[in-house]
Amino acid sequence: MRRPAVYSRSRSSSATQAAADAASQPPDASVALPARPGDGPEEPVPADTSAPPPPRARRTAAFSAAVRRVALPLLTVGALAVAAVAVWRPMPPRLTQDDIDAAVRHTLEKSVLPSAFTRAAQKVGPSVVRVAGYGKADKKKQGKGYKEKEEGEIERGIGTGVVIVDKGVILTNLHVVAGADHIRVTFADGLETTATVTGTQPEHDLAVLQAHKIPDDLEAATLRSTDGLRPGDEVLAIGFPFGIGPSVSAGIVSGLKREFHSPEGKRQLSNLIQFDAAANPGNSGGPLVTMEGEVVGIVTAILNPTQARTFLGIGFAVPIENAAAAAGMPPF
Repeated sequence: MRRPAVYSRSRSSSATQAAADAASQPPDASVALPARPGDGPEEPVPADTSAPPPPRARRTAAFSAAVRRVALPLLTVGALAVAAVAVWRPMPPRLTQDDIDAAVRHTLEKSVLPSAFTRAAQKVGPSVVRVAGYGKADKKKQGKGYKEKEEGEIERGIGTGVVIVDKGVILTNLHVVAGADHIRVTFADGLETTATVTGTQPEHDLAVLQAHKIPDDLEAATLRSTDGLRPGDEVLAIGFPFGIGPSVSAGIVSGLKREFHSPEGKRQLSNLIQFDAAANPGNSGGPLVTMEGEVVGIVTAILNPTQARTFLGIGFAVPIENAAAAAGMPPF
């Protein structure tokens, strides 16, 4: 019996059908390879979508790789070096009290520090003034060693004063300016000017002056109560002994609440500070100063039973409380 013929599809018709099938399928990144005779079912092969990088990108990548190859070893070596320094660096020696004492001794040997007397004198020095009283000269005294400031006038008294208010208020002794026709004061910076007596306290031999001109940077002295003052405390006497100065002498407080009678019997003073810092004519009215540079008294007299009128080791000062009261200042 004859079998019916079986016909295969023609090549053209098969290609047409495959193209239609491909168009009807969703887009895929894979492309099917045509099957060869004897192969199994067609397997899709993934498409290579990556394009080769441009030349500049390839050069950059190569340079970065080269930098990494060079920099990494260098960084490693540097880190190892820093670690080695940190490990092997010697620790600073620990300071002991002996080391500190040795350094202080070395500094003291190389540097000369001012003494306590120097510091005290420097603190009050800008407030100390020279006070001179002038009067008409006798014809017999003219040209015989008396200092003439103006024609027909001579320097009748020389003493010291201390500025207690920076507006030019000055404390001195009354006997320094008593009987003077006019008064002149010379400040620490050299400024010389006239002054007027604005107050007196005869019972304490004190006078208050007002200078007519003052330096721009005038400093007033620091005043201190005598409540804490004791025999044996160190003090300075600053003034113009015999017109020389300002001169500084050092001593101690010898006693408190002393009395003084002048050789002529004209003055009797009480409640005085006794001291042994050298003082001579011309120191009158000057400050008696503590080691802190504070004024505790106004030098007013020396005790000498002879006619020499020179220092024998006993001087007296009016307590600053009395002096401040003479100037109208409130008590301590």
